[in-house]
Order: sequence, then structure tokens, then C-alpha cells
Amino acid sequence: MCPEYGATVGFFPVDERSLEYLRGTGRDEAKIEYIEAYLRQNKMFRDYNNPGNDPVFTEVVELDLSTVVPCCSGPKRPHDKVPVSEMKQDFVKCLNNKVGFKGFAIPADKQTTTVPIVFDGQEYTLTHGSVVIAAITSCTNTSNPSVMLGAGLLAKKAVEAGLSVSPYVKTSLSPGSGVVTYYLQESGVTPYLEKLGFDIVGYGCMTCIGNSGPLPDPVAEAIEKANLVACGVLSGNRNFEGRIHPLTRANYLASPPLVVAYALAGTACIDFETEPLGHNAEGNPVYLRDIWPSRDEIQAVERQFVIPSMFKDVYAKIEKGNARWTSLDAPESMLYPWDEKSTYIKSPPFFEQMTKELPSIEGVKDAHVLLNVGDSITTDHISPAGSIARNSPAARYLGSRGLTPREFNSYGSRRGNDAVMARGTFANIRLLNKFIGKASPKTVHIPSGDQMDIFDAADRYQNEKRQVIILAGKEYGSGSSRDWAAKGPWMQGVRAVIAESYERIHRSNLVGMGIMPLQYQAGETADSLGLTGKEMYSIHIPDDLHTRHLVEVKLEDGRSFQVIARFDTDVELTYFRHGGILNYMIRQML
Repeated sequence: MCPEYGATVGFFPVDERSLEYLRGTGRDEAKIEYIEAYLRQNKMFRDYNNPGNDPVFTEVVELDLSTVVPCCSGPKRPHDKVPVSEMKQDFVKCLNNKVGFKGFAIPADKQTTTVPIVFDGQEYTLTHGSVVIAAITSCTNTSNPSVMLGAGLLAKKAVEAGLSVSPYVKTSLSPGSGVVTYYLQESGVTPYLEKLGFDIVGYGCMTCIGNSGPLPDPVAEAIEKANLVACGVLSGNRNFEGRIHPLTRANYLASPPLVVAYALAGTACIDFETEPLGHNAEGNPVYLRDIWPSRDEIQAVERQFVIPSMFKDVYAKIEKGNARWTSLDAPESMLYPWDEKSTYIKSPPFFEQMTKELPSIEGVKDAHVLLNVGDSITTDHISPAGSIARNSPAARYLGSRGLTPREFNSYGSRRGNDAVMARGTFANIRLLNKFIGKASPKTVHIPSGDQMDIFDAADRYQNEKRQVIILAGKEYGSGSSRDWAAKGPWMQGVRAVIAESYERIHRSNLVGMGIMPLQYQAGETADSLGLTGKEMYSIHIPDDLHTRHLVEVKLEDGRSFQVIARFDTDVELTYFRHGGILNYMIRQML
């Protein structure tokens, strides 16, 4: 997860505890001895009790562990930390704040709105902050036995205290490994998790990538009718806008035990210290502190039930697969036999216009702006991975191929079909395009003034033989490293992006697709230069283009300004001259 905090790599040296982990997860002892010997010989094994073993650091950062408190993050970005003790007041502030990463701009007279719903014959009430999705999901969190068993023990104590989760809350448990199922069952906590709705629904990426599935109709209708800021709470890695579910505008990342806690509470707008999770059969309040398992309890269960034989048993079968997997008919030909009827896998168009000879560098001439966006446009805004909206260009395409909405699946599942992914580019319902003025996956076709879906505008520009660029603010392309966030814009005809700054990996991916990442000079922005995005842009690329070259951008009204060509290495320049890394690799092979 290094891109989240701007690092190239996070390095944790192997020590004795690392070897204990390998033993505890069933690794071969001879292999562990080999690993230790190799690391010691190369002075890479770390003994934290020996100061002489410490590397020489350019900077040492100290952390007072007494200042570490339980936290969530959200409601729209994984790096917006919220201490659990401040969740309630932070959520209320977000309701009041103007629309942004920490704001929803809900009018004061609408903040106490309540909506009654009937679910399974019972009446419930939804309001701002109501938790409608609670998911213990993602391989990174669910690979930690301590937090998984902690969630299970919390569920056990909650059930024993007479607490329950409202049935309309979409609860799920999707571990990253079958070993998790094994030790949850052996430790006896599975029935209690299931009692609260946390049944195992599958393995790997689920809610975190947007595969939560639809909300119950009464819940969805209530949220839309009253414009509620409903919440998702999940133990995933990312919570960017529009990623988890279209109807959960606030999404908080939390540990698995906290996911259970917020599911029990039914709201993110709660102070666990002063407000109970619910009441027991006698009507007495039950607080989170009353049922939170101690560290000793968790470790005792972990020592007893998380044993090496579990890992050996599960991983011994990993290459066999299940009956459905082994029954698949796989082609044996050297070349993949493309099936033109398939809506999942399609031969991509990346090499259709490629020539064997290296082409000359071309600049941009009289390009229109496809969209004009602000800060922190994430790869989820650019290339969503979640569900395909029924009124989207991708849905219309799939419908034309004879599929019904229930067969659309998700963008993530259809990443092998460029026709779907191109139509899904910039299809995030939370995308804020300055041309539109509100969150919407739409833009304005500048020559005609027509408002339309972004793909449709891009398609019209291409049919008119017009080039397009994108204007953006700071941190363009932040979030998940996603290749389709560069491939999709390329397929929409985007030739360049002019931004205030870039997320490092996405900038490199743009270069890899032959898209120019251009950056305003220090102190300059679209606003300071008086750019509205309705101008036509020409960008001259000199033959002697070098790393971080200052290139000129000219507008049709005679104005001009200089930007930095963010080719940061000679290798990136080489890729760009070839039209991208794919073309470069093919020409190298030829």
C-alpha cells in the first residue's frame, strides 16, 4: 500500500519474529534455515536487541506508542484519519461542511431527517449516518489472525449479551484465505459471526473493490428519497468516492472488530464511550467496553487454534482448485482463440495503428478539454471497478449484446473487454467535473454545448477528428495503481493531462500509454492562468525533448503559458517516443 503514503517501498527487515511467523504458517524447516543463513550472510537479518545491528539512517522518526489510539478513516479517502472517539463529532462536521473530501453540505434543517422503512415485516428508521453496509473484507486485513479472532470474540460476546444487527444492514465476511475459515470454525466463533449476519460470502476482493451488490430495495429507496448520507464500514484498503457503493456517500475503513461494533450500533454517528451499542434482554445498556475482548483473550485463542497444520492442509490443495475450476475447458493452442461473442474477453486495439518504424513525435493541435477537474481525482474516479450503472454507456453496450442488468457484473470483472472499460472510464457517479458543477459522470461537448456522458463526448470528438486533453488539480491519479486508469483515457483519445501534481505511479502509467503528463509551473494553476477549459489548446513538442522539458501551450485566443513535461527519466522518454511501453516492447521483439 506504499502509494497511499507516497513511498516507493516499505521495508521491514526480517528478524526472529518473522521466522516464527514462517514456522507458524507451516513453512518447511529446511527452507526457513536456508532463509536465515542467506540473510545473515548478506547482513540483512535484523536483531532489534542489538544496537550495533542498526543501519545508519538519514533521519530517525520517533513515535510515542502511548499516543496511538483506535482510528477509522474516511469518509471519502483512506488517508483522512478519524479517531474512534471523535467519529460522531467528525461526522456531524462533515454534514455541515461544504462538499469536499470532508463535507456533504447537508442543510441544517435536513440533518435530522429520518425515514421509516419496512424490512421483513418490521419497521426501522434510517437517518444520516445509518450503517447500511458492514463488511469484513480484503485480504490485507483478513490475513491477520488477531483482528479476525478479535472480531469473532466480539461477535460471541455481543450475541451472549443479547445484541443483534438490524437485518437490513448488508453484512458480509470475505477473507483472503481459506485458512481464516479454518481457524474461525475451530475456535468456535463462526456461529456467532453468522448470527450477526457475517457469513462467509467468498474469498478475496469483495466490498472493498465495489462488489457489495445491491442494497435492499426499501433501503435504497429511502436513501434516494431523503438524500441521506448513508454509511458503509469495511475493513478494506480504500474508500474513495463511488467505490464501495453508489448509495453510501460516507465510507469508513475500520478494523474487523470495529466493523462488527458499527454494525451492532447501526450508525457511524455514535460515541462508544457514552452511548450504548444496544440493550440486553433486561433492558440494560450494553457498551462496547463491556464486550470488547482483551488482548490476552485473543492471544490465548490464537495460540490454541492458529496452528501450522491448518496452513499446510489448506495450501496443499491450492493448486487443485474446486470441481468447477477443474471442469473448465481450457484451449491448448499457442495463440489465444478470441471469441467474438464473449463480453468478458476481447482482443484489445492497442496495436491497431502501430507501425514497425518509430514515428516522429507529434504535438497537440487545437485540442478541446474533455473534462476539467479539481484536486485528488483518484484512479477510482477515472476507472471505477465496481458495479455498472444501468444508465451508463457500458450498460447500453452490454444491453446491445443481449445482456440483462443482472448479468452486467462489475467493471473489475470485465477488465478484459476494452469496449466496456473505455465506456467505464470517468463513469464514477461521484466525479466532479467543473463543466457540470455537480457530481456526475458527464461533461460538455464544447463545440456544440451539448451535455452528455463523458464516453459519448469522447466518441464524438474522435469521430470529428478532434483531439482532447484533461485539466486537473493536485494529486491527479491518486489511490490504487490501476492500469485501466491510463488505458481508458487513451482509448477515449486523451493526448495530454495538464495538472498541478500527479500521483507517482499513475504519472508513470500515463507515459506508458503515450499520454503526456504535463504539470503547471510552481505557483500556477488553471485558475491563476484564467483557464476555463473551454479554450482550444495546442502543445508544441520539440524534437530535442528531454526530461522535465519546459514546453509551450498556446490557446486559440493568443495566450500562452509553459508547463513541465513530466518525463522524469530517459526510459520514460523512450517509451513516449514509441507511443507507449506496449509499442516499445513489440518493436524490441521485432
